[in-house]
Amino acid sequence: MTEEKRRFLDPADGTGEDETSLRPLSLGEFVGQEKLKEKLSIFIQAARQRGESLDHCLFYGPPGLGKTTLASIIAREMGGQLRVTTGPALEKTGDLAAILSNLEPNDVLFIDEIHRLPSNVEEILYPGMEDFSLHIIVGKGPLANNICLTLPKFTLVGATTRLGLLTSPLRARFGIVEQLSLYDETELAGIVARGARVLGISLREEAAAEIARRSRGTPRIALRLLRRVRDVSEVRGLVSVDGAVAVTALDMLGLDSSGLDEGDRRILRIIVDLFDGGPVGLSTLGAALNEEVQTIEDIYEPYLIQQGFIERTPRGRKATRNAWLYLGKNPPAEKQEQWQLQFSEEE
Repeated sequence: MTEEKRRFLDPADGTGEDETSLRPLSLGEFVGQEKLKEKLSIFIQAARQRGESLDHCLFYGPPGLGKTTLASIIAREMGGQLRVTTGPALEKTGDLAAILSNLEPNDVLFIDEIHRLPSNVEEILYPGMEDFSLHIIVGKGPLANNICLTLPKFTLVGATTRLGLLTSPLRARFGIVEQLSLYDETELAGIVARGARVLGISLREEAAAEIARRSRGTPRIALRLLRRVRDVSEVRGLVSVDGAVAVTALDMLGLDSSGLDEGDRRILRIIVDLFDGGPVGLSTLGAALNEEVQTIEDIYEPYLIQQGFIERTPRGRKATRNAWLYLGKNPPAEKQEQWQLQFSEEE
């Protein structure tokens, strides 16, 4: 198997790069997801007291919320190694068999994008998850032999952004299924402040708050923005990063105070200007933007819906009153009447 298909990470030794050292190493350092952390802490402590491996975990939610980090923390807490791969990388049953046969007790096998596992590979995973055994077929036809190997007790951590695409048999084999939600600005400011300390940046409170405000509720984006703000401050020879420097750097990146970038604004402008606020079908919207429908649906749309700028309807996507106001436009009278009627019905 190639290195692109499989990576082995020891959570005890780190990576030697400040980019990855921004990841917290324990549940205590992990900011946000408080209910999930509380449950995981109990599950891990109980498993260690019994001398067992932690039950298999499935984490789902938008990208960049800490699914990989949690897998690393679990491996560290359980005293095992973190072994990382992705669903698309496991093309053949032999790829998965090679990983499983090299696991050691209490290791954590992390499979990102687990919803993209090929069906034949997924079936090999079932006995490994349930009975800690690996069934390998050697030979073909009448001479085929079924060899059963016993695996050490390990924990499978699966991560997915699309829970609905997991097959029911696979989803049912996870003992711990948890959703990761978007972070609030206070949590993100704490993550940015910790990242600044790790990177050796003197970051003022207002700068951390500004970065958090434009991070779309996602730690990965917050830390990426922190690095770009660091670039601006270093080039300007600044010792400390204040709010003004953060605003300048983030404005340069095209991010406004709502966390919207140029791609988001294009979508809102096209729905409002070209289609009078909608509804407009997703395929029509994709053609107007010259973007793949999947890109709009997975990358742009979730945040715009969460922030109340667009809504999904049976007839297509519609711009809300917030979208019109955000673009500095007055909604047509008939739109205002519809919203008023809708508001009255909801009351």
